[in-house]
Amino acid sequence: MRLDKFLADCGVCTRRDAARAIGSGKVAVNGATARDRGMQVDPDSDVITFAGRKLSYEKFIYIMMNKPEGVVSASEDRGTTVIDLLPDDVRRDGLFPCGRLDKNTVGLILITDDGETGHFLLSPKRHVAKEYRFTVRDKLTETDLSKLESGVDIGGYVTKPAEIEMTGEREGYIRISEGKYHQIKLMMNAVGNGITFLERTRFGSLALDPALARGEWRKLTGAELESLKKDAGV
Repeated sequence: MRLDKFLADCGVCTRRDAARAIGSGKVAVNGATARDRGMQVDPDSDVITFAGRKLSYEKFIYIMMNKPEGVVSASEDRGTTVIDLLPDDVRRDGLFPCGRLDKNTVGLILITDDGETGHFLLSPKRHVAKEYRFTVRDKLTETDLSKLESGVDIGGYVTKPAEIEMTGEREGYIRISEGKYHQIKLMMNAVGNGITFLERTRFGSLALDPALARGEWRKLTGAELESLKKDAGV
């Protein structure tokens, strides 16, 4: 691996700024001051320090974010993206949101650069469940709930059975095992209703941390990551 990529992946600087850091003598490899940003290093065996601090390499990173309203679930966009909400020392090449939330949908989103795990989590064959807290415009009747839980036509596609837990006449939780575009909004439209608020609260075994305010994030714990990989069958 190139030294500048290693430094960027460790979050101490961007690849663009690595040349300046190396030129100023801040970086050492196995005790010797580095001079070439393109030199090859082995993250498993080389000891690399930045301003005297030993760096630990993470092959992949896994971030839980409480997505705020108005932010786009994408790596790049004309508007503000979930990646833009991360500080410079955390961003790295290849980061992407695992699955999309509508611009006005809030809540749990997983950000990673682990393409294999992300692919498995989103694969229809894996049936990884997602849970959302919702509010609708009108009261949901027993007939409405029965239709939604059995599957409704959202425009040429009949959804798989859903689980709904009502906490009020117009609010509750819905659990689905697929992720069609605007699916929950279209499901409510199919029974003559409309979503007024939607928040993802769970993705597989991963639950939104209640300590995270909108726009805040943290890395997954080891236990969370292990459980999520089991969900994905990795």
